[in-house]
Amino acid sequence: MKSCIFDLDGTLLDSMDVWESIDIDFLEKRGIVIPDNYIETVLSMSFPEAAAYTINRFSLPESVDDLIKEWNDMALCAYGNSVLMKPYAKEYLTALHKQGVKMAIATSLPVKLYEAVLHNHDIYSLFHVRCSTDEVAYGKSHPDIFLYTAKKLGASPCDCVVFEDILAAIKSAKGIGMTVYGVYDKSSESDWEQISKIADGVIVDFKNAPMVK
Repeated sequence: MKSCIFDLDGTLLDSMDVWESIDIDFLEKRGIVIPDNYIETVLSMSFPEAAAYTINRFSLPESVDDLIKEWNDMALCAYGNSVLMKPYAKEYLTALHKQGVKMAIATSLPVKLYEAVLHNHDIYSLFHVRCSTDEVAYGKSHPDIFLYTAKKLGASPCDCVVFEDILAAIKSAKGIGMTVYGVYDKSSESDWEQISKIADGVIVDFKNAPMVK
């Protein structure tokens, strides 16, 4: 295990309830009841993709930038103060860091949110590289973010181990030759059977996550 790439929401962070609440509140302010498949649809999207999709789906008058700013403002307090890490995640990251494994973040979160939560949990310095889908053309249903992150790490895709909770992202990383571990999260529970078949391994928490030999 030479280089590890970690997702944040639903993987290192127990944060998906935050986004569900934000989505509900955001649409309720506009008199819209959140559809059953909305959250599942936007999970693997970048913020601009999700904003454009939301505007088109609900015929909203705001711009993509307007939606992103509103979402970020709603989320910043939670990410800077109350969002928790998954069980044993910090201990696992610390152990890998001590063994000299190069680690990166590849997230759909914008910079000000991922920086807030990483600093809040005092893990910012554990990562050599921190990347957002804001820096590439597409969300995690495409491999761009994983290729970009590997390049910044100075690693080839085949030398990277990815930890992800979303099926579309797992497929993207696997498709470019990365080793991928599926991380259980209740938000993607409906895909868990398929994740278990596609991923190279699965974990329900980081207590028994793979270590460097």
